[in-house]
Amino acid sequence: MQRRKPDPIPAIHPLPEYLATGPVRDSYEDTKAVLGVPWMGVVTMAFAHYPAFWDVLWSGLRPLCASEEFGAARQRLRERSEAHVTILSTPPLTAELQARGYAPREIESIAAAQEIFAEGNMAYLLIATLARLLLEGESLSETSEVNCITPRGRPSPAPLVLMEPHHAEPETRALYTDMQTVLGLPFVNTDYRALARWPTYLHVAWAGLRPRIADASYATVTQAIHDEAVALARALPNPAGLTPEMLREAAERDAAPGEVARVVQLFQWLLPGLVANIAVFQAQLARG
Repeated sequence: MQRRKPDPIPAIHPLPEYLATGPVRDSYEDTKAVLGVPWMGVVTMAFAHYPAFWDVLWSGLRPLCASEEFGAARQRLRERSEAHVTILSTPPLTAELQARGYAPREIESIAAAQEIFAEGNMAYLLIATLARLLLEGESLSETSEVNCITPRGRPSPAPLVLMEPHHAEPETRALYTDMQTVLGLPFVNTDYRALARWPTYLHVAWAGLRPRIADASYATVTQAIHDEAVALARALPNPAGLTPEMLREAAERDAAPGEVARVVQLFQWLLPGLVANIAVFQAQLARG
């Protein structure tokens, strides 16, 4: 399966967590609990805009996502992604942040926020990859047996603090616009809005990463992460027996032909880049 950015980029309609009510809110909370993450990714919020599609996808993937096999795939994807990212050399930031007045505890808080996304994004990339495989007609594994685990629970009792564009001062809004332009995205990922809680940090972190986005090495890294995700998704069990026909029929109940598939393709294309960028941000702090 090739890594392709849809052209034109489809409109997406994610319902933010703070606006979700009733069954949608319940679905969000269940997804977060099973995945063990403190935020509902834009990817799954956008998928949930299509209720029949999301119901079939999540009910079909939930037993898998609560399994040891899925957890192992997440870990493997993270390990391989971080190994690929080592070729993207960016300047270390810790000394610069200290010179700007950041205390060690503040830098630790930034690193803790990065860790939440570094761990959770693997699950979202695998879910998007499984959805794309199915919508493009590829059957999942015939293996149905999994080793179930209890839901991981949210790793942090406190919700993420997000700097939404309407919260931000002009400099941060301009940074968001630049990120969207350079990365080719129609929105600002949750990860960046959370890290913008420390606006001067995000400015210098992005300044270190930005020049690498156009490099051939960056394309190599994101392609490698995509390939890892596809290989892992194809090898995962299918305990609920989810089929291409089931998911396609559900998608067609929600929208015009191809609409849902284009939204899925968008997220399956952009998530390898997000995974790479967060890994680079972590490396910037780890190197001192």
